Amino acid sequence: MALTAVVGGFLLGFLDFLWIKLVPYPFAELGNSTATWAVAAFAFGYWVRSGWMCPALGAAVLLVVAVPSYYLAATLIQGDDLAVVWAPASLLWMVFGVLAGVVFGIGGTWARESGWRQVVGIALPAAVFFEEAARFARKANDPNYPPGSGWNVAIDVALGVLVVALIGRTSRQRALALAVALPLAMIIFIGFAVAGGY
Repeated sequence: MALTAVVGGFLLGFLDFLWIKLVPYPFAELGNSTATWAVAAFAFGYWVRSGWMCPALGAAVLLVVAVPSYYLAATLIQGDDLAVVWAPASLLWMVFGVLAGVVFGIGGTWARESGWRQVVGIALPAAVFFEEAARFARKANDPNYPPGSGWNVAIDVALGVLVVALIGRTSRQRALALAVALPLAMIIFIGFAVAGGY
C-alpha cells in the first residue's frame, strides 16, 4: 500500500502538470484542480478497504508526494527552478495534502460502509467539485480572470453529479448524497476562504 501511495502520488503530480500543458481549455483546468486531487485521495481510500488508518495515511502520502512531483515536472518540462519544490507555498500545499488526504481517504472508506457514513462518503467527492464550481462562479465577472469560467462551473457540477451516480448504489443514496454535498461544499468553500483563497 505504501509503494502504491508513493508511485500514485508521483504519477498524479507529474501527469497533472502534463495535463495542464497538453489539454485545451476549459478541460485543462481539471489538472490545476484541488477537487481532482481530493478525489484522487478519495479513490485511494475507496480502493484500499482496510479500516480507516491505512486509507487516511496512504491518501495523505499520495497528495504530499504529488506536490514535489508536480514541481519536478515543471522543472523538467519548462525549466522552472527546482528550488520551488521546497518553497513555502509548496510546503503549504503539502500541509493541505495531509489534511485533504486524511479527510478524503477516510471518505473513500466510508463510501463502502452503510448508514450516515456511507452517505457522507459518497457526498464528499461531489462536495469538493461543487465547491470548486462555486469558486469558478465567483470569478466569472472578475476582469483579471480569463473569460469562459462558466464552462468550468458546468464541468465541475457535472463531475460532482457523475461521481455520485457512479458510487451510489440506489436512487435514494444518490439523492441523499447530493443533498449532503451542498452543505459540505459550503464548509469547504469557507475553509478555502479562511486559508486565503487557495
